[in-house]
Amino acid sequence: MPPSADLIVENASILTMDPDTPRAEAIAIKGGEIIAIADRATVLEHKGPGTRVIDAGRGSVVPGFIEAHMHLFAGAAELDHLQLMGVHGFDALCDAVRNYAAKRPDLYVLQAQGADYTILSATERVSRHHLDRILPDRPFVMTAPDHHTMWANTKALELAGLLRGKRLGPGNEIVMGDDGLAGGELREGEAFGPLIALAGEERVLLGLATGGEPDPKPTPAEQASDRAIMRRGLEWCARHGITSIQNMDGNLHQLELLSEIEAEGDLLCRVQVPFHYKNFMTLDMLDKASVMAERYAGEWLSSGMVKVFYDGVLDSWTAVMVEPYADRPDWLGEPLFTPQQFIDLAVAVDRRGLQMAVHSIGDGAVRAVLDGYEAAQKQNGRRDSRHRVEHIEVVTAADIPRFAKLGVIASMQPPHPPGSMGLPLEPTVSRIGPARWPLSYAWRTLKNAGARVVFASDWPVSPIDPILGIQAAVLRKPWAEGDPDQSFSLHESLGGYTVEGAYAEFMEYRKGRLKPGFMADLVVLSGDIETTAPEALHTVRPVTTICGGKITYQA
Repeated sequence: MPPSADLIVENASILTMDPDTPRAEAIAIKGGEIIAIADRATVLEHKGPGTRVIDAGRGSVVPGFIEAHMHLFAGAAELDHLQLMGVHGFDALCDAVRNYAAKRPDLYVLQAQGADYTILSATERVSRHHLDRILPDRPFVMTAPDHHTMWANTKALELAGLLRGKRLGPGNEIVMGDDGLAGGELREGEAFGPLIALAGEERVLLGLATGGEPDPKPTPAEQASDRAIMRRGLEWCARHGITSIQNMDGNLHQLELLSEIEAEGDLLCRVQVPFHYKNFMTLDMLDKASVMAERYAGEWLSSGMVKVFYDGVLDSWTAVMVEPYADRPDWLGEPLFTPQQFIDLAVAVDRRGLQMAVHSIGDGAVRAVLDGYEAAQKQNGRRDSRHRVEHIEVVTAADIPRFAKLGVIASMQPPHPPGSMGLPLEPTVSRIGPARWPLSYAWRTLKNAGARVVFASDWPVSPIDPILGIQAAVLRKPWAEGDPDQSFSLHESLGGYTVEGAYAEFMEYRKGRLKPGFMADLVVLSGDIETTAPEALHTVRPVTTICGGKITYQA
């Protein structure tokens, strides 16, 4: 007798992502693993008296989505903030902020997310004076979609002690006005960190801002509050078909919260949390990264990665370029590390057997990071390190073949190119300049050159929805006639959120595909994703998410 399954999904159009058996009609799960995947009759042999059966209604079933670059804790906290995506013009901004403020009379600091750099117009940059006209008497801050620029009104700047400026480290800036006071625009985390502290969300952003731990230690009530935020984030992920998260900021506090949630049986996704190394740290602090890797090494909760920022973003001229910005010909951007500092760091991380993931948006940053990985290989010997470069929004032709040569993963985000998913073309395309457009967000070029390309959203920078990301990758169009087509096919895009995500965390033998012996991580969709027109893919929704054999979301 075949073993009796805990759960069977039948009447499905299953895309296994397994080249040996690419399609199936039904899948049987027992003890958190797949025990059979085949035609309906074969799989139903595993139906016993206690088996739960889900009818997929001929909808697609795919491996659980692996979100290879996101910020879980921060994204979860922001679900409560004012969302400004798609809001344009002063009047619309004014209405949105005042309505939000009226509904939250007790909130000390009002926070908004997703404000385009061109939220007022293509030419007018936001200042504190604009925000004062909207809300003069309550502290208000709003953040750009990329989370690298924040704008604040005078009240917020005064209360945070920033109105008269502040000495900051490289790559961070409080933009000053002609009157000698802060103009309201703050670039990079060190500049706007005091505003986040003012809003009482510093614990949420510690893993991003400092990589350090809460001090003083959270009270039981604060710990419970943080756990509730984290749970909200996990539920949001499960709702979108996500079963695995590669978080891109971290500290022990986040791991402890997730461990407490796991102990209560409520961990809805598998989560990897890195140690975040900042440029003010010393190499001996990597001991903590090794401790995190040893302490958390399970299939539900793990570490083993070091996350680093090498530069900022294009829109605020904080990304590091090889050649100057097209619209600022005297400026290359300022790196957060010197090339030698980064080489020393890469060698030290690699020597410990840890994986490294580095935010590198400009082609200058990408080159410096690849140089660091190459130096680590020369000094420590070649191993299957799978170090990662995150974002790669611009790259040079000379650096493209180095990804495959060094075995480095290209971690990229389909929602990010200007013109995709509602993002405006300006100011980004003018910062880059037409000469660099062919090698901007160059997924296809990198893939064709042999790089492993993994996809993600970078939530909360972009909407979390993997299906929207898949749609963006399939529909991608060049900015100018004659530029290369960087789009992916449906299957390649799906692979970027499944197979490649598993490979990026050394788990390709356990997940990312649907086959016997693999983790029972899968998503039942509302329709057939293969027969849906590319421009209608967003209408296909997750109806059931299963992680480790447990139903973590049901529509």
